[in-house]
Amino acid sequence: MKSKEKDYFEALYEVTRLINASLDPDHVLDEIVRSVVNAMGLKAASLRLLDTRRKKLLLGTSCGLSADYLQKGPILVEASGLDRKALRGKTCIVRDARTDPDFQYGSQAREEGIASVLVVPLVRERKALGVLRVYADTVRDFSKREIRFLEAVAHLSAIALDNARLHRALETRCELMAAHKLRIDDN
Repeated sequence: MKSKEKDYFEALYEVTRLINASLDPDHVLDEIVRSVVNAMGLKAASLRLLDTRRKKLLLGTSCGLSADYLQKGPILVEASGLDRKALRGKTCIVRDARTDPDFQYGSQAREEGIASVLVVPLVRERKALGVLRVYADTVRDFSKREIRFLEAVAHLSAIALDNARLHRALETRCELMAAHKLRIDDN
């Protein structure tokens, strides 16, 4: 097995292990983006989630990006052709974010040292949840293996988010049932 393939396999194994070991989505997603950056040897990664109105992508977590870049402004779905495509289920490659008109914050990307960007959708049961992005500090092409690896990680991330949502709903239901039982027992 080639070294890069082994890195991807190890990273996928680690992501799967994390999802099975924790229902804390913040911890799991932090570790996922860190694993992606390390496995792919890139500058940074971020995971953004759709807000409830489905108008903005909110930062879920990131690795390797400065606070200034993260606070550059909102990612508005309407203003970002790139993210609109990704949220429709399409993997998108930006060869040079500094000059691509579909990239919403090109000048900030230049200042951050970002060149190429790969964006994959986070989808669960045909519903877009957000996007997973990786950032390279040089203009480059992403290989088919890199794209497939990131798509697999995005699918696993969507499962982790859905598991956490279901767990929170179950906890809420249990708390409501316990409160209801206490009221009944008190009467």
